[in-house]
Amino acid sequence: MKPPTAGAGPTGFRHRYGASPLHLLLLLASFALACYAGLRLLEGDTLGVAVWFVGAALLHDLVLLPLYAVTDLAVQKLLGPRAGQGTRVPRAGVNHVRVPAFVSGVLLLVYWPLVLGQVGHYTISTGLPADVFLGRWLLITACLFAASGAVLAVRQWNAGRTARDHPSARASAARDDHLKE
Repeated sequence: MKPPTAGAGPTGFRHRYGASPLHLLLLLASFALACYAGLRLLEGDTLGVAVWFVGAALLHDLVLLPLYAVTDLAVQKLLGPRAGQGTRVPRAGVNHVRVPAFVSGVLLLVYWPLVLGQVGHYTISTGLPADVFLGRWLLITACLFAASGAVLAVRQWNAGRTARDHPSARASAARDDHLKE
């Protein structure tokens, strides 16, 4: 039996831990940074921060998660046929709805008071009137969905062109059409 060569198998640490030592170091550094940020955050209004975290967790887990899970399921049902019993066809358009919806939702979450016109003390900081933020958020959302739709259209067009250009793809498409009949 030959001894293992360098790089052929996992080292003792990698075998026990499951990743490289650099991974562990970066993970510990991220935990340290998160603890530091948490301690700095709790220096002010500890009770308010705790209520906000618990409320955000409950709102997310009990309201938002079921809402966007059902919405995602509805989008998947709308954007593509099934291949057969229990088999699903990959739906290229689903992620082109998910990504702009996610980015738009994060923007709404971050800028909630501004979008809803509750700018109070933000007016001095932003220098903008309260009525511009909703329109701008809607415009950004529309641009995100339009850009995602354009990317999807280009991807579909390129996929169709590739299938038409390659003889093996034409033969495969003809065979698939024959099997459907």
